[in-house]
Amino acid sequence: MTDVPAKNRPRGANLLRLIGVFKLAKGALLIAAAISVFHLLHKNLADYILEWSRRLHIEPGNYVIERLLDRALTVTNRQLVVVGIVSLVYAAMFTVEGVGLLMLEHWAEWMTVITTSGLIPFEIFEIARKPGPLKVLALIINIAVAVYLFFHVRHESAQRQSENAAVTPTGT
Repeated sequence: MTDVPAKNRPRGANLLRLIGVFKLAKGALLIAAAISVFHLLHKNLADYILEWSRRLHIEPGNYVIERLLDRALTVTNRQLVVVGIVSLVYAAMFTVEGVGLLMLEHWAEWMTVITTSGLIPFEIFEIARKPGPLKVLALIINIAVAVYLFFHVRHESAQRQSENAAVTPTGT
């Protein structure tokens, strides 16, 4: 990737690239999650959970393990496939956003504003349903990213319009 000269670099380029790295990290984690989910297809999830609890030296009868076992008995292969595919779709979206932001592409800024803003209501619903500090942190980060990029994109668009108006001749 070639460096953009400082005078041609958009204002806030380093923050845009940081957001891009954050998006790429989310994409990579979702790809890893999807691979893990697909790995569980056609396996006995209860046996898998018990094996990992033994490896981690978790006592038999542990409340968390018992709840996982109860839930594992109701999970179908179809549900695992759906979770894996949805994870890959989100991973693709985050990866495209991340690469676009790293390349300082204007379309990527708009894409990130739209997709991040669109996911905020679902995050709020999840927090209302089952609160947790990581969910709240993710919501705060996503709101900050969406607000920053919205104002950044508006500022950049206004700046481009004023530059175009200064260059474009008026009259006949």
